Amino acid sequence: MDAPPPVIGIPIRSLRGANRRLSPHLDGPARRELAETLASRTARTAARAGGRPLIVSSAPEVLEWAAEGGWEVMPEPEGGGLNGAAHAIAAGAERRGRPWLILHSDLPCLAEEEVAEAMRAVRSGRRVAAPSYNGGTSALGGRGPYAFSYGPGSFHRHLRAGPPPVTLIRLGFLLDVDTPADLAAALRHPRGKWLNRALEPVGRGGK
Repeated sequence: MDAPPPVIGIPIRSLRGANRRLSPHLDGPARRELAETLASRTARTAARAGGRPLIVSSAPEVLEWAAEGGWEVMPEPEGGGLNGAAHAIAAGAERRGRPWLILHSDLPCLAEEEVAEAMRAVRSGRRVAAPSYNGGTSALGGRGPYAFSYGPGSFHRHLRAGPPPVTLIRLGFLLDVDTPADLAAALRHPRGKWLNRALEPVGRGGK
């Protein structure tokens, strides 16, 4: 029998200092608006797929933004970083008797069907991992404790952490927004057209 729906954890480090590598093209307020817009869409996509997003952060502005948006929030353990946030998500899910699925917040092409596919794998008792194009891990799911190892090249480390996971190589997980090239790729893709409209009010042209 399938497990209950997973806790969908979305760690967000900051909004004020988000997307610094985009600074040649977007000023500080525009980068914050972009981070909020991407995170909101990721959370809404997860909710439409049948999940209940949980925003995890140590940044007061993130927790305030999430609460205003009606999302469940969890304070990130002090000094834990992304791995600490992931451990907190997994521990919280275990206390609820549920599996967990952790998503990056900046996935502009993420589709509801991709989240639903990851949820089905996790509910069936499998671990799941989805890479970003640069070797990171955009989605990671399972049940109980896990040897989280986020950072550069994390996908291959997560592949080796326990039984082989279901590997999802999907557009929505592959492209996250870290660099100007990432943003340009998202804006050009049919799935990213919404982002053109979202950026117009914040002055996509730069400083």
